[in-house]
Amino acid sequence: MARYVACRLHLRRAMAHYSTSLRERSLDLAVAVLRLAPRLAQAHSYSQNAVGQVVRSSGAIGAALEEAAVALSRRDMAHKQAIALREARETHHWLTFLKKADILPEEIAPLLREANEIVAMLTVSVRKLRNQV
Repeated sequence: MARYVACRLHLRRAMAHYSTSLRERSLDLAVAVLRLAPRLAQAHSYSQNAVGQVVRSSGAIGAALEEAAVALSRRDMAHKQAIALREARETHHWLTFLKKADILPEEIAPLLREANEIVAMLTVSVRKLRNQV
């Protein structure tokens, strides 16, 4: 029994570090998008709606992950991380849209890569949580 408890404690610590890293990365992405937003909006007048959408969705990733960090159960955590995953996919969509529209593509490329990595990390996390429920 003590070995089981130690194993669960180790897993919980590893998950806490993983989720902190993911939360930090999502926050860094949101800040980078927010800092780039004025230049994106100035590039073309028709891009303002897309810029607003990517700012909102990138910020929502971290907000959902913060809620998941204090979830009441694994099922609740899976649900909140699934919301973060949807927001990450939306962020990826809008960044891809802006890049394909040739609006500062060289500055959007690293943000797009980071959004893609966050989507991948969240996909794995949500699958694992759903399989454990």
